[in-house]
Amino acid sequence: MRIEKYIIGVCLLIGLLTTGCSQQRREVLPEGNSVYYWRTDLRLDSTERAFLKQYGIRKLYCRYFDVVMSDSSGPMPNATITFSDSLPEDIEIIPTVFIMEDCMHQKPEGLAEKIVQRIVQMNETNDIKGVREIQIDCDYTAKSRKNYYDFLQAMANSSLFTRHFSLLSTTIRLHQLSMRVPPVDYGVLMLYNTGHPMKFMERNPILDIRDVAPYLRYLEDYDLPLAAAYPVFLWQRIIQGVDIEHVATAEEILKVKEAVEKERPELKRLILTYDLATDNINRYKPETYEKIYSH
Repeated sequence: MRIEKYIIGVCLLIGLLTTGCSQQRREVLPEGNSVYYWRTDLRLDSTERAFLKQYGIRKLYCRYFDVVMSDSSGPMPNATITFSDSLPEDIEIIPTVFIMEDCMHQKPEGLAEKIVQRIVQMNETNDIKGVREIQIDCDYTAKSRKNYYDFLQAMANSSLFTRHFSLLSTTIRLHQLSMRVPPVDYGVLMLYNTGHPMKFMERNPILDIRDVAPYLRYLEDYDLPLAAAYPVFLWQRIIQGVDIEHVATAEEILKVKEAVEKERPELKRLILTYDLATDNINRYKPETYEKIYSH
């Protein structure tokens, strides 16, 4: 009887600790309306500034640079952004770094520290203040997952990171929902580029609810705070000499939004669109953006 009571007590204690940790982690997730910025020069026109104000956007996830694999030198920075303009004072900038998946095929020794150092230097050089988060974007696979997670852990443990930043996030693609969660504070679920690009005659490769549906079952139990990012961009390609344009319809975006939020209401808390550009703003009616950014 004493042994049974002891086991029950231990189980209850573990349950309480687990619940407390889960609640604490979920409180980390920021709230509000946000947007990605993916050009190589930070320069906002009047339409883009009006968009930020109209939809109460307070966070701009700004691609600082890419990391690509060099045959001679290993992972190297590429396409670094220049800052020709400044953001409104009430907009928080989140440096975002896109890492090519092949950079993670081998353990990237020292890469985490180099990326943090480069971001810190860019912020100081361009007088960018109030930065407290870094986001890493990588389409990691089962092959590269361990090295990528080790890289993220190394970044989170870096003394330079902890001195300058308090949050680390990463993008989460649909196929990554079946893997164990990465060691970050939260993830942004990328609800775009969901289909096969060569099967565009059957489905829209940017977004189709039929490509999202098989992954909905993972959302409830995925043990990481999640935000959601929706596509508002145009993808133009030339296939066999013919110009092909892909764009997600407003109806499809809102259909997917409803489906994922039904499975995981938390996805209403932090909503992003990809990406900030006048053409993208003008592509949809204001009421569409109001519905995308509804909480």
